[in-house]
Amino acid sequence: MFDSLLILIAAAFLLAGFIKGVIGLGLPTVSMGLLAVTMPPAQAIAIVIVPAIVTNIWQTFSGPYLRDIMRRLWPLMAGTVAGIWLNAGLLTGPYAPYGTVVLGTLLVIYAILGLSQLHFKVTRRDEKWIGGIVGLITGVVSAATGVQVIPSMPYLQAIGMEKDELVQALGVFFTVATVALAFNLTTAGLLTAATALPGAVAMVASFTGMFIGQAVRNRMQPDVFRRWFLIAMILLGLYLAGSAFVKIHG
Repeated sequence: MFDSLLILIAAAFLLAGFIKGVIGLGLPTVSMGLLAVTMPPAQAIAIVIVPAIVTNIWQTFSGPYLRDIMRRLWPLMAGTVAGIWLNAGLLTGPYAPYGTVVLGTLLVIYAILGLSQLHFKVTRRDEKWIGGIVGLITGVVSAATGVQVIPSMPYLQAIGMEKDELVQALGVFFTVATVALAFNLTTAGLLTAATALPGAVAMVASFTGMFIGQAVRNRMQPDVFRRWFLIAMILLGLYLAGSAFVKIHG
């Protein structure tokens, strides 16, 4: 039983790492979505958290824009941390069974936004107050589901960063958010010695997948892969939300 769980974890993170290697993001989102098919979000995020932190730290220091990113994104990051800490009980409280429904719904919204090619714009003078609000909402969503892409991802794309700066900014933001989430998990007793082996398997599989994905990226069109990835996210999200809803009300 335990061996089959480790195989599932390895497969999920190999695929999630591969996707991150090809298009530059998606590791926590994909791995959470796949693991939530067989386990509650609280258990899944306890396995996801360490690989997510390590891969995001690597991305954080992969460019020269760190100082500017910290200056522009501190309201977003502060709001996210506050939202995560103030809603620490959502993963394990009485509403925890609805976490999978919310996660599935978020995957669908995230994918539809990606496919729609909608372009939002946030001016420099509005960045701070909008960033704080977006961060607070992202923190609440993250506290409940372990996923931090809604609404932070559309906001980060709307503030007009260059491509390389945006990639580094994603690393900085997701590092801060996942460390805050790790604090919640530790307080709730979800990060224990029992998660060490699954976390190690996830880490190795993630980096293996990223290495393969980066090699494939040089041989294919990332936009084509991204479109099919987003379509798959819609199907996975619908399955997660639908099956969890039936289980709750069945």
